[in-house]
Amino acid sequence: MEIDEENTVSTSPEQMSDDAPTVVDVPVIAPAIVPPIAPPVLPAIPLPLPPRPPAFIPAGSQNGERVASDSDSDQDDSVPTRAPGGDFEISEESKLVRERQEKAMQDLLMKRRAAALAVPTNDMAVRTRLRRLGEPITLFGEREMERRDRLRMIMAKLDADGQLERLMKAHEEEEAVFSAGSQEEEIIEYPFYTEGSKELRDSRVYIAKYSIIRAAQRLQRARRRRDDPDENMDAEIDWALTQAKSFVLDCSEIGEERPLSGCSFSYDGKLLATCAINGVARTWAIPQVKKVSNLKGHTERCTDTIFSPVQNLIATASADKTAKLWDSQGSLLNTFEGHLDRLGRVAFHPSGKYLGTTSFDKTWRLWDVENGTELLLQEGHSRSVYGLAFHPDGSLAASCGFDALARVWDLRTGRSIMALEGHVKPVLGVSFSPNGYHLATGGEDNTCRIWDLRKRKSLYIIPAHSNLVSQVKYEPQEGYFLVSSSFDMTAKVWSGRDFKLVTTLSGHEAKVSSVDVSSDGQSIVTVSHDRTIKLWTSSSNDKEHAMDIDCNNDKEPAMDMD
Repeated sequence: MEIDEENTVSTSPEQMSDDAPTVVDVPVIAPAIVPPIAPPVLPAIPLPLPPRPPAFIPAGSQNGERVASDSDSDQDDSVPTRAPGGDFEISEESKLVRERQEKAMQDLLMKRRAAALAVPTNDMAVRTRLRRLGEPITLFGEREMERRDRLRMIMAKLDADGQLERLMKAHEEEEAVFSAGSQEEEIIEYPFYTEGSKELRDSRVYIAKYSIIRAAQRLQRARRRRDDPDENMDAEIDWALTQAKSFVLDCSEIGEERPLSGCSFSYDGKLLATCAINGVARTWAIPQVKKVSNLKGHTERCTDTIFSPVQNLIATASADKTAKLWDSQGSLLNTFEGHLDRLGRVAFHPSGKYLGTTSFDKTWRLWDVENGTELLLQEGHSRSVYGLAFHPDGSLAASCGFDALARVWDLRTGRSIMALEGHVKPVLGVSFSPNGYHLATGGEDNTCRIWDLRKRKSLYIIPAHSNLVSQVKYEPQEGYFLVSSSFDMTAKVWSGRDFKLVTTLSGHEAKVSSVDVSSDGQSIVTVSHDRTIKLWTSSSNDKEHAMDIDCNNDKEPAMDMD
Protein backbone atom coordinates (compact mmCIF):
# COMPACT_ATOMS: atom_id res chain seq x y z
CA MET A 1 0.00 0.00 0.00
CA GLU A 2 1.43 3.28 -1.14
CA ILE A 3 0.90 6.47 0.79
CA ASP A 4 0.74 9.79 -0.94
CA GLU A 5 2.59 12.05 1.39
CA GLU A 6 1.83 15.20 -0.55
CA ASN A 7 -2.03 14.82 -0.34
CA THR A 8 -2.19 13.68 3.29
CA VAL A 9 -3.82 16.25 5.66
CA SER A 10 -3.25 16.10 9.40
CA THR A 11 -5.52 18.02 11.86
CA SER A 12 -4.77 18.84 15.42
CA PRO A 13 -7.37 19.06 18.31
CA GLU A 14 -6.97 22.81 18.58
CA GLN A 15 -7.98 23.42 14.96
CA MET A 16 -11.02 21.24 15.31
CA SER A 17 -12.32 23.06 18.40
CA ASP A 18 -12.16 26.42 16.76
CA ASP A 19 -13.90 25.54 13.54
CA ALA A 20 -16.82 23.32 14.61
CA PRO A 21 -19.38 24.05 17.34
CA THR A 22 -19.89 20.45 18.16
CA VAL A 23 -17.06 18.44 19.07
CA VAL A 24 -17.36 14.78 18.62
CA ASP A 25 -14.67 12.83 20.30
CA VAL A 26 -13.61 10.63 17.52
CA PRO A 27 -10.27 9.09 17.97
CA VAL A 28 -7.92 10.16 15.23
CA ILE A 29 -5.51 7.56 14.14
CA ALA A 30 -2.31 8.95 12.75
CA PRO A 31 -1.31 7.39 9.52
CA ALA A 32 1.37 4.84 9.87
CA ILE A 33 4.67 5.87 8.36
CA VAL A 34 6.00 3.00 6.36
CA PRO A 35 9.79 3.01 6.21
CA PRO A 36 11.34 2.64 2.75
CA ILE A 37 12.06 -0.92 1.92
CA ALA A 38 15.58 -1.46 0.62
CA PRO A 39 15.91 -3.87 -2.26
CA PRO A 40 17.54 -7.13 -1.42
CA VAL A 41 21.33 -7.14 -1.97
CA LEU A 42 22.22 -9.56 -4.71
CA PRO A 43 25.73 -10.84 -5.41
CA ALA A 44 27.56 -8.98 -8.20
CA ILE A 45 27.40 -10.95 -11.44
CA PRO A 46 29.97 -9.90 -14.14
CA LEU A 47 28.22 -8.98 -17.32
CA PRO A 48 29.84 -9.66 -20.74
CA LEU A 49 31.41 -6.52 -22.26
CA PRO A 50 30.60 -5.54 -25.81
CA PRO A 51 33.37 -6.19 -28.37
CA ARG A 52 35.97 -3.43 -28.42
CA PRO A 53 35.94 -1.47 -31.63
CA PRO A 54 39.22 -1.21 -33.59
CA ALA A 55 41.51 1.65 -32.82
CA PHE A 56 40.51 4.64 -34.78
CA ILE A 57 42.56 7.73 -35.50
CA PRO A 58 40.74 10.46 -37.32
CA ALA A 59 42.21 11.80 -40.50
CA GLY A 60 42.80 15.16 -38.93
CA SER A 61 45.19 13.84 -36.26
CA GLN A 62 48.78 14.76 -35.69
CA ASN A 63 51.29 12.47 -33.94
CA GLY A 64 48.48 10.32 -32.60
CA GLU A 65 46.61 13.28 -31.01
CA ARG A 66 43.34 14.40 -32.40
CA VAL A 67 43.11 17.98 -33.52
CA ALA A 68 40.09 19.79 -32.14
CA SER A 69 37.50 20.60 -34.80
CA ASP A 70 35.39 23.67 -35.11
CA SER A 71 32.09 22.01 -34.26
CA ASP A 72 30.77 19.06 -32.33
CA SER A 73 29.20 17.64 -35.46
CA ASP A 74 32.66 17.13 -37.01
CA GLN A 75 33.75 15.14 -33.98
CA ASP A 76 30.63 12.99 -34.05
CA ASP A 77 31.20 12.05 -37.70
CA SER A 78 34.69 10.60 -37.12
CA VAL A 79 33.86 8.60 -33.99
CA PRO A 80 32.67 5.05 -34.51
CA THR A 81 29.02 4.65 -33.56
CA ARG A 82 27.22 1.64 -32.20
CA ALA A 83 24.87 -0.01 -34.62
CA PRO A 84 21.36 -1.04 -33.46
CA GLY A 85 22.48 -4.66 -33.48
CA GLY A 86 25.32 -3.95 -30.98
CA ASP A 87 28.27 -3.86 -33.45
CA PHE A 88 30.37 -0.81 -34.19
CA GLU A 89 30.16 0.92 -37.53
CA ILE A 90 33.47 2.17 -39.05
CA SER A 91 33.38 5.42 -40.92
CA GLU A 92 34.48 5.76 -44.53
CA GLU A 93 37.55 7.66 -43.52
CA SER A 94 38.62 4.86 -41.19
CA LYS A 95 38.10 2.34 -43.96
CA LEU A 96 40.37 4.32 -46.26
CA VAL A 97 43.05 4.50 -43.59
CA ARG A 98 42.81 0.76 -43.00
CA GLU A 99 43.05 0.05 -46.73
CA ARG A 100 46.17 2.20 -47.00
CA GLN A 101 47.76 0.38 -44.09
CA GLU A 102 46.97 -3.02 -45.58
CA LYS A 103 48.38 -1.96 -48.93
CA ALA A 104 51.58 -0.70 -47.32
CA MET A 105 51.92 -3.98 -45.45
CA GLN A 106 51.43 -5.93 -48.68
CA ASP A 107 54.07 -3.82 -50.41
CA LEU A 108 56.49 -4.42 -47.56
CA LEU A 109 55.91 -8.16 -47.68
CA MET A 110 56.30 -8.09 -51.44
CA LYS A 111 59.65 -6.29 -51.17
CA ARG A 112 60.84 -8.77 -48.56
CA ARG A 113 59.84 -11.65 -50.77
CA ALA A 114 61.53 -10.00 -53.76
CA ALA A 115 64.73 -9.42 -51.81
CA ALA A 116 64.91 -13.14 -51.07
CA LEU A 117 64.73 -14.08 -54.76
CA ALA A 118 67.80 -14.70 -56.91
CA VAL A 119 67.85 -12.34 -59.89
CA PRO A 120 70.50 -12.42 -62.65
CA THR A 121 73.04 -9.63 -62.60
CA ASN A 122 73.86 -9.79 -66.30
CA ASP A 123 71.66 -7.42 -68.26
CA MET A 124 71.28 -9.86 -71.16
CA ALA A 125 70.14 -12.58 -68.76
CA VAL A 126 67.64 -10.14 -67.24
CA ARG A 127 66.22 -9.34 -70.68
CA THR A 128 66.01 -13.03 -71.56
CA ARG A 129 64.10 -13.86 -68.39
CA LEU A 130 61.70 -10.95 -68.91
CA ARG A 131 61.00 -12.18 -72.43
CA ARG A 132 60.30 -15.72 -71.19
CA LEU A 133 57.94 -14.39 -68.55
CA GLY A 134 55.99 -12.50 -71.22
CA GLU A 135 57.04 -9.08 -70.01
CA PRO A 136 58.56 -6.24 -72.05
CA ILE A 137 62.32 -6.58 -72.00
CA THR A 138 62.79 -2.84 -71.52
CA LEU A 139 60.82 0.29 -70.91
CA PHE A 140 61.43 3.78 -72.19
CA GLY A 141 64.28 5.38 -70.28
CA GLU A 142 64.83 2.29 -68.15
CA ARG A 143 68.36 1.61 -66.95
CA GLU A 144 69.99 -1.72 -66.16
CA MET A 145 69.42 -1.56 -62.40
CA GLU A 146 65.84 -0.40 -62.87
CA ARG A 147 65.22 -3.30 -65.27
CA ARG A 148 66.66 -5.72 -62.76
CA ASP A 149 64.43 -4.32 -59.99
CA ARG A 150 61.40 -4.66 -62.25
CA LEU A 151 62.22 -8.32 -62.88
CA ARG A 152 62.63 -8.85 -59.16
CA MET A 153 59.18 -7.39 -58.42
CA ILE A 154 57.59 -9.46 -61.21
CA MET A 155 59.11 -12.65 -59.83
CA ALA A 156 57.97 -11.74 -56.32
CA LYS A 157 54.42 -11.14 -57.55
CA LEU A 158 54.38 -14.49 -59.31
CA ASP A 159 55.63 -16.12 -56.16
CA ALA A 160 52.93 -14.41 -54.08
CA ASP A 161 50.22 -15.49 -56.53
CA GLY A 162 51.31 -19.10 -56.33
CA GLN A 163 52.65 -19.26 -59.88
CA LEU A 164 55.91 -20.85 -58.90
CA GLU A 165 55.52 -23.54 -61.55
CA ARG A 166 55.48 -20.92 -64.29
CA LEU A 167 58.52 -19.24 -62.85
CA MET A 168 60.45 -22.47 -62.48
CA LYS A 169 59.48 -23.55 -65.99
CA ALA A 170 60.85 -20.32 -67.43
CA HIS A 171 64.03 -20.79 -65.42
CA GLU A 172 64.43 -24.37 -66.64
CA GLU A 173 63.94 -23.31 -70.27
CA GLU A 174 66.57 -20.64 -69.83
CA GLU A 175 69.04 -23.09 -68.36
CA ALA A 176 68.34 -25.63 -71.11
CA VAL A 177 68.96 -23.07 -73.85
CA PHE A 178 72.17 -21.92 -72.16
CA SER A 179 73.49 -25.44 -71.74
CA ALA A 180 72.63 -26.37 -75.33
CA GLY A 181 74.39 -23.27 -76.63
CA SER A 182 77.48 -23.96 -74.57
CA GLN A 183 77.67 -27.52 -75.89
CA GLU A 184 77.29 -26.52 -79.52
CA GLU A 185 79.64 -23.56 -79.26
CA GLU A 186 83.26 -24.28 -80.06
CA ILE A 187 85.85 -23.55 -77.43
CA ILE A 188 87.84 -20.49 -78.54
CA GLU A 189 90.97 -19.49 -76.66
CA TYR A 190 91.61 -15.78 -76.86
CA PRO A 191 95.13 -14.46 -76.28
CA PHE A 192 95.67 -12.30 -73.21
CA TYR A 193 98.01 -10.04 -75.17
CA THR A 194 97.77 -7.94 -78.30
CA GLU A 195 99.63 -9.48 -81.17
CA GLY A 196 102.40 -7.27 -82.50
CA SER A 197 103.98 -6.98 -85.89
CA LYS A 198 106.95 -8.96 -87.14
CA GLU A 199 109.04 -5.79 -86.97
CA LEU A 200 108.23 -5.44 -83.26
CA ARG A 201 109.23 -9.05 -82.63
CA ASP A 202 112.50 -8.58 -84.47
CA SER A 203 113.23 -5.39 -82.58
CA ARG A 204 112.62 -7.10 -79.24
CA VAL A 205 114.94 -9.92 -80.16
CA TYR A 206 117.59 -7.39 -81.12
CA ILE A 207 117.08 -5.39 -77.91
CA ALA A 208 117.34 -8.57 -75.84
CA LYS A 209 120.64 -9.57 -77.44
CA TYR A 210 121.99 -6.02 -77.25
CA SER A 211 121.02 -5.58 -73.59
CA ILE A 212 122.59 -8.89 -72.54
CA ILE A 213 125.94 -7.89 -74.00
CA ARG A 214 125.78 -4.41 -72.50
CA ALA A 215 124.76 -5.69 -69.07
CA ALA A 216 127.60 -8.23 -69.10
CA GLN A 217 130.11 -5.49 -69.94
CA ARG A 218 128.76 -3.21 -67.24
CA LEU A 219 128.89 -5.89 -64.56
CA GLN A 220 132.35 -7.02 -65.63
CA ARG A 221 133.64 -3.48 -65.37
CA ALA A 222 132.05 -3.05 -61.94
CA ARG A 223 133.64 -6.28 -60.67
CA ARG A 224 137.03 -5.28 -62.01
CA ARG A 225 136.87 -1.93 -60.27
CA ARG A 226 135.72 -3.58 -57.07
CA ASP A 227 138.52 -6.13 -57.07
CA ASP A 228 141.28 -3.73 -58.15
CA PRO A 229 143.27 -2.77 -55.03
CA ASP A 230 144.41 0.46 -56.67
CA GLU A 231 140.85 1.67 -57.12
CA ASN A 232 139.71 4.11 -54.47
CA MET A 233 136.07 4.82 -55.15
CA ASP A 234 135.65 7.43 -52.43
CA ALA A 235 138.65 9.38 -53.62
CA GLU A 236 137.40 9.25 -57.20
CA ILE A 237 133.96 10.46 -56.19
CA ASP A 238 135.46 13.27 -54.13
CA TRP A 239 137.55 14.36 -57.10
CA ALA A 240 134.50 14.30 -59.41
CA LEU A 241 132.45 16.34 -56.95
CA THR A 242 135.29 18.83 -56.61
CA GLN A 243 135.26 19.18 -60.36
CA ALA A 244 131.50 19.64 -60.34
CA LYS A 245 131.69 22.22 -57.57
CA SER A 246 133.92 24.41 -59.74
CA PHE A 247 131.42 24.74 -62.61
CA VAL A 248 131.35 28.36 -63.80
CA LEU A 249 129.63 30.13 -66.65
CA ASP A 250 131.87 29.77 -69.69
CA CYS A 251 129.65 31.12 -72.46
CA SER A 252 126.23 32.71 -72.90
CA GLU A 253 124.61 33.09 -76.30
CA ILE A 254 121.19 34.19 -77.51
CA GLY A 255 119.82 31.10 -79.16
CA GLU A 256 116.56 32.25 -80.69
CA GLU A 257 114.06 35.06 -80.88
CA ARG A 258 111.57 33.04 -78.86
CA PRO A 259 111.98 31.05 -75.60
CA LEU A 260 114.09 27.89 -75.86
CA SER A 261 112.56 24.54 -74.88
CA GLY A 262 115.24 21.84 -75.30
CA CYS A 263 118.97 21.16 -75.64
CA SER A 264 121.29 18.20 -76.16
CA PHE A 265 125.02 17.50 -76.55
CA SER A 266 126.26 15.26 -79.35
CA TYR A 267 127.84 11.94 -78.42
CA ASP A 268 131.37 13.38 -78.90
CA GLY A 269 130.59 16.72 -77.22
CA LYS A 270 131.50 18.80 -80.28
CA LEU A 271 128.00 19.85 -81.26
CA LEU A 272 124.97 21.18 -79.42
CA ALA A 273 121.34 21.09 -80.54
CA THR A 274 118.66 23.48 -79.29
CA CYS A 275 115.02 24.07 -80.14
CA ALA A 276 112.55 26.87 -79.49
CA ILE A 277 108.83 27.43 -79.35
CA ASN A 278 108.87 29.05 -82.80
CA GLY A 279 109.34 25.58 -84.30
CA VAL A 280 112.99 26.03 -85.31
CA ALA A 281 115.90 23.92 -84.06
CA ARG A 282 119.57 24.82 -84.43
CA THR A 283 122.95 23.14 -84.10
CA TRP A 284 125.94 24.88 -82.54
CA ALA A 285 129.67 24.22 -82.42
CA ILE A 286 131.17 23.69 -78.97
CA PRO A 287 132.84 25.31 -77.05
CA GLN A 288 132.48 28.60 -78.96
CA VAL A 289 128.69 28.13 -79.31
CA LYS A 290 128.67 29.17 -82.96
CA LYS A 291 125.70 28.40 -85.14
CA VAL A 292 126.19 25.57 -87.61
CA SER A 293 122.77 24.89 -89.17
CA ASN A 294 119.04 25.55 -88.90
CA LEU A 295 116.48 22.74 -88.72
CA LYS A 296 113.22 24.09 -90.13
CA GLY A 297 110.24 21.89 -90.85
CA HIS A 298 107.83 21.88 -87.91
CA THR A 299 104.63 23.87 -88.17
CA GLU A 300 104.17 24.26 -84.41
CA ARG A 301 106.47 24.89 -81.46
CA CYS A 302 109.27 22.44 -80.78
CA THR A 303 109.11 20.72 -77.41
CA ASP A 304 112.41 18.81 -77.30
CA THR A 305 115.50 17.82 -79.23
CA ILE A 306 118.15 15.14 -78.74
CA PHE A 307 121.30 13.81 -80.41
CA SER A 308 121.76 10.16 -81.31
CA PRO A 309 124.18 8.36 -78.95
CA VAL A 310 126.14 6.78 -81.81
CA GLN A 311 126.13 9.30 -84.68
CA ASN A 312 125.36 12.93 -85.43
CA LEU A 313 121.65 12.51 -86.03
CA ILE A 314 119.17 14.83 -84.35
CA ALA A 315 115.56 14.13 -83.41
CA THR A 316 113.07 16.90 -82.67
CA ALA A 317 109.57 16.77 -81.24
CA SER A 318 106.84 19.30 -81.82
CA ALA A 319 103.31 20.29 -80.93
CA ASP A 320 102.31 19.51 -84.53
CA LYS A 321 102.05 15.84 -83.40
CA THR A 322 105.15 14.76 -85.31
CA ALA A 323 108.81 14.01 -84.64
CA LYS A 324 111.50 14.56 -87.25
CA LEU A 325 114.97 13.16 -87.83
CA TRP A 326 117.75 15.42 -89.15
CA ASP A 327 121.44 15.25 -89.88
CA SER A 328 123.86 17.75 -88.41
CA GLN A 329 123.76 19.86 -91.58
CA GLY A 330 120.02 20.47 -91.32
CA SER A 331 118.73 17.97 -93.89
CA LEU A 332 115.44 16.27 -93.06
CA LEU A 333 115.80 12.49 -93.08
CA ASN A 334 112.50 11.18 -91.78
CA THR A 335 109.19 12.18 -90.20
CA PHE A 336 107.45 10.09 -87.54
CA GLU A 337 103.66 10.53 -87.69
CA GLY A 338 101.04 8.74 -85.63
CA HIS A 339 100.46 10.56 -82.35
CA LEU A 340 97.03 12.07 -81.80
CA ASP A 341 98.16 15.03 -79.70
CA ARG A 342 101.19 17.24 -79.21
CA LEU A 343 104.48 15.62 -78.27
CA GLY A 344 106.51 15.99 -75.10
CA ARG A 345 110.08 14.65 -74.82
CA VAL A 346 112.01 12.35 -77.15
CA ALA A 347 114.80 9.89 -76.40
CA PHE A 348 117.12 7.64 -78.41
CA HIS A 349 117.68 4.01 -77.51
CA PRO A 350 121.35 3.39 -76.54
CA SER A 351 121.79 1.38 -79.73
CA GLY A 352 120.74 4.39 -81.81
CA LYS A 353 118.37 2.23 -83.88
CA TYR A 354 115.17 3.21 -82.12
CA LEU A 355 113.53 6.47 -81.09
CA GLY A 356 111.00 6.93 -78.33
CA THR A 357 108.43 9.74 -78.27
CA THR A 358 105.92 10.81 -75.64
CA SER A 359 102.65 12.57 -76.25
CA PHE A 360 99.68 14.21 -74.61
CA ASP A 361 97.50 11.44 -76.11
CA LYS A 362 98.50 9.37 -73.00
CA THR A 363 100.84 7.09 -74.95
CA TRP A 364 104.50 6.76 -75.82
CA ARG A 365 105.71 5.14 -78.99
CA LEU A 366 108.81 3.37 -80.26
CA TRP A 367 109.97 4.02 -83.82
CA ASP A 368 112.50 2.44 -86.16
CA VAL A 369 114.99 5.19 -87.02
CA GLU A 370 115.99 3.73 -90.39
CA ASN A 371 112.58 3.41 -92.04
CA GLY A 372 110.33 5.44 -89.71
CA THR A 373 108.07 2.46 -88.87
CA GLU A 374 106.03 2.60 -85.70
CA LEU A 375 107.02 -0.49 -83.73
CA LEU A 376 105.17 -0.03 -80.46
CA LEU A 377 102.26 2.03 -79.19
CA GLN A 378 102.40 1.77 -75.41
CA GLU A 379 99.54 2.77 -73.17
CA GLY A 380 99.52 2.69 -69.38
CA HIS A 381 99.36 6.25 -68.10
CA SER A 382 96.01 7.74 -67.16
CA ARG A 383 97.06 11.23 -68.22
CA SER A 384 99.51 12.86 -70.63
CA VAL A 385 102.96 11.28 -70.93
CA TYR A 386 105.81 13.80 -70.88
CA GLY A 387 109.24 12.32 -70.07
CA LEU A 388 111.06 9.25 -71.39
CA ALA A 389 114.48 7.68 -70.77
CA PHE A 390 116.20 4.40 -71.68
CA HIS A 391 118.31 2.21 -69.42
CA PRO A 392 122.04 2.21 -70.26
CA ASP A 393 121.79 -1.48 -71.12
CA GLY A 394 118.87 -0.81 -73.44
CA SER A 395 116.59 -3.37 -71.79
CA LEU A 396 114.30 -0.96 -69.93
CA ALA A 397 112.48 2.29 -70.57
CA ALA A 398 111.07 4.72 -68.01
CA SER A 399 108.18 7.04 -68.74
CA CYS A 400 106.61 9.74 -66.60
CA GLY A 401 103.60 11.96 -67.00
CA PHE A 402 100.90 14.15 -65.60
CA ASP A 403 99.40 11.30 -63.55
CA ALA A 404 102.25 11.78 -61.02
CA LEU A 405 103.61 8.32 -61.86
CA ALA A 406 106.84 6.99 -63.31
CA ARG A 407 106.57 3.60 -64.99
CA VAL A 408 109.38 1.23 -65.89
CA TRP A 409 108.84 -0.95 -68.97
CA ASP A 410 110.65 -4.07 -70.13
CA LEU A 411 111.29 -3.50 -73.83
CA ARG A 412 111.94 -7.21 -74.39
CA THR A 413 108.44 -8.25 -73.31
CA GLY A 414 106.44 -5.02 -73.42
CA ARG A 415 105.31 -5.33 -69.81
CA SER A 416 105.12 -2.66 -67.17
CA ILE A 417 107.36 -4.05 -64.44
CA MET A 418 107.28 -1.15 -62.02
CA ALA A 419 105.01 1.77 -61.10
CA LEU A 420 106.82 4.32 -58.96
CA GLU A 421 104.35 6.26 -56.83
CA GLY A 422 105.48 9.13 -54.65
CA HIS A 423 105.19 12.42 -56.46
CA VAL A 424 102.05 14.39 -55.70
CA LYS A 425 102.08 16.40 -58.91
CA PRO A 426 102.97 15.75 -62.57
CA VAL A 427 106.40 14.23 -63.21
CA LEU A 428 108.31 16.03 -65.98
CA GLY A 429 111.83 14.57 -66.01
CA VAL A 430 113.32 11.09 -65.68
CA SER A 431 116.88 9.75 -65.98
CA PHE A 432 118.67 6.42 -65.39
CA SER A 433 121.98 6.35 -63.56
CA PRO A 434 124.94 4.83 -65.47
CA ASN A 435 125.25 2.01 -62.92
CA GLY A 436 121.73 0.90 -63.88
CA TYR A 437 120.44 0.66 -60.32
CA HIS A 438 118.95 4.10 -59.73
CA LEU A 439 116.34 6.24 -61.43
CA ALA A 440 115.91 9.97 -60.86
CA THR A 441 112.61 11.80 -61.39
CA GLY A 442 111.62 15.44 -61.03
CA GLY A 443 108.23 17.06 -61.13
CA GLU A 444 105.93 19.93 -60.34
CA ASP A 445 106.09 19.23 -56.60
CA ASN A 446 109.55 20.92 -56.67
CA THR A 447 111.32 17.69 -55.64
CA CYS A 448 113.64 15.14 -57.16
CA ARG A 449 113.20 11.53 -56.12
CA ILE A 450 115.85 8.84 -56.34
CA TRP A 451 114.42 5.35 -56.83
CA ASP A 452 116.24 2.09 -56.14
CA LEU A 453 115.19 -0.29 -58.91
CA ARG A 454 116.39 -3.31 -56.94
CA LYS A 455 114.28 -2.50 -53.89
CA ARG A 456 111.44 -1.01 -55.95
CA LYS A 457 111.04 1.97 -53.66
CA SER A 458 112.09 5.56 -53.16
CA LEU A 459 115.66 5.83 -51.91
CA TYR A 460 115.89 9.56 -51.30
CA ILE A 461 113.79 12.71 -51.71
CA ILE A 462 115.63 15.88 -52.65
CA PRO A 463 113.78 19.16 -51.89
CA ALA A 464 115.48 20.54 -54.95
CA HIS A 465 113.94 23.85 -56.02
CA SER A 466 111.42 26.52 -55.15
CA ASN A 467 109.52 25.90 -58.39
CA LEU A 468 108.80 22.91 -60.61
CA VAL A 469 111.66 20.71 -61.81
CA SER A 470 111.69 20.77 -65.61
CA GLN A 471 114.47 18.23 -66.28
CA VAL A 472 116.90 15.89 -64.51
CA LYS A 473 120.08 14.34 -65.96
CA TYR A 474 122.73 12.04 -64.55
CA GLU A 475 126.37 12.54 -65.40
CA PRO A 476 126.70 9.91 -68.16
CA GLN A 477 130.08 8.34 -67.31
CA GLU A 478 129.80 7.15 -63.70
CA GLY A 479 126.80 8.99 -62.33
CA TYR A 480 128.86 10.80 -59.72
CA PHE A 481 126.52 13.79 -59.82
CA LEU A 482 123.04 14.70 -60.91
CA VAL A 483 121.87 17.96 -62.52
CA SER A 484 118.35 19.39 -62.24
CA SER A 485 116.82 22.43 -63.93
CA SER A 486 113.86 24.38 -62.65
CA PHE A 487 111.48 27.22 -63.34
CA ASP A 488 113.08 29.05 -60.40
CA MET A 489 115.69 30.23 -62.97
CA THR A 490 118.47 27.99 -61.64
CA ALA A 491 120.09 24.63 -62.29
CA LYS A 492 121.60 22.66 -59.42
CA VAL A 493 124.24 19.94 -59.17
CA TRP A 494 123.67 17.18 -56.60
CA SER A 495 126.02 14.52 -55.30
CA GLY A 496 125.34 11.03 -56.59
CA ARG A 497 126.62 9.53 -53.35
CA ASP A 498 124.59 11.28 -50.61
CA PHE A 499 122.43 13.53 -52.84
CA LYS A 500 123.58 16.74 -51.18
CA LEU A 501 123.80 20.03 -53.01
CA VAL A 502 127.16 20.54 -54.71
CA THR A 503 126.64 23.86 -56.47
CA THR A 504 123.97 26.11 -57.93
CA LEU A 505 124.21 27.42 -61.50
CA SER A 506 122.61 30.87 -61.41
CA GLY A 507 122.54 33.30 -64.31
CA HIS A 508 119.33 32.88 -66.22
CA GLU A 509 116.68 35.58 -66.00
CA ALA A 510 113.69 33.34 -66.71
CA LYS A 511 112.56 29.74 -66.40
CA VAL A 512 115.18 27.11 -67.17
CA SER A 513 113.41 24.67 -69.47
CA SER A 514 116.08 22.02 -70.11
CA VAL A 515 119.58 20.86 -69.17
CA ASP A 516 122.14 18.37 -70.49
CA VAL A 517 125.55 17.02 -69.46
CA SER A 518 128.35 16.27 -71.92
CA SER A 519 129.58 12.70 -72.34
CA ASP A 520 132.82 13.43 -70.45
CA GLY A 521 130.96 15.15 -67.59
CA GLN A 522 133.04 18.34 -67.96
CA SER A 523 130.35 20.59 -69.41
CA ILE A 524 126.74 21.43 -68.66
CA VAL A 525 124.38 23.32 -70.94
CA THR A 526 121.13 25.02 -69.95
CA VAL A 527 118.48 26.77 -72.03
CA SER A 528 115.84 29.11 -70.76
CA HIS A 529 112.81 31.19 -71.59
CA ASP A 530 115.13 34.19 -71.56
CA ARG A 531 116.24 32.89 -75.03
CA THR A 532 119.81 32.29 -73.96
CA ILE A 533 122.09 29.25 -74.10
CA LYS A 534 124.50 29.03 -71.19
CA LEU A 535 127.50 26.72 -71.20
CA TRP A 536 129.00 25.82 -67.83
CA THR A 537 132.46 24.24 -67.56
CA SER A 538 134.74 23.22 -64.74
CA SER A 539 137.25 25.94 -63.87
CA SER A 540 139.78 23.38 -62.61
CA ASN A 541 139.61 21.68 -65.98
CA ASP A 542 140.47 24.97 -67.66
CA LYS A 543 143.46 25.41 -65.36
CA GLU A 544 144.73 21.93 -66.19
CA HIS A 545 144.25 22.63 -69.88
CA ALA A 546 146.22 25.89 -69.55
CA MET A 547 148.98 24.11 -67.68
CA ASP A 548 149.23 21.54 -70.45
CA ILE A 549 149.60 24.29 -73.01
CA ASP A 550 152.32 25.99 -70.96
CA CYS A 551 154.22 22.76 -70.53
CA ASN A 552 154.11 22.08 -74.25
CA ASN A 553 155.37 25.59 -74.98
CA ASP A 554 158.23 25.10 -72.54
CA LYS A 555 159.25 21.79 -74.08
CA GLU A 556 159.35 22.96 -77.68
CA PRO A 557 162.47 25.25 -77.33
CA ALA A 558 164.32 22.50 -75.54
CA MET A 559 163.65 20.13 -78.42
CA ASP A 560 165.00 22.74 -80.88
CA MET A 561 168.15 23.09 -78.86
CA ASP A 562 168.85 19.41 -79.09
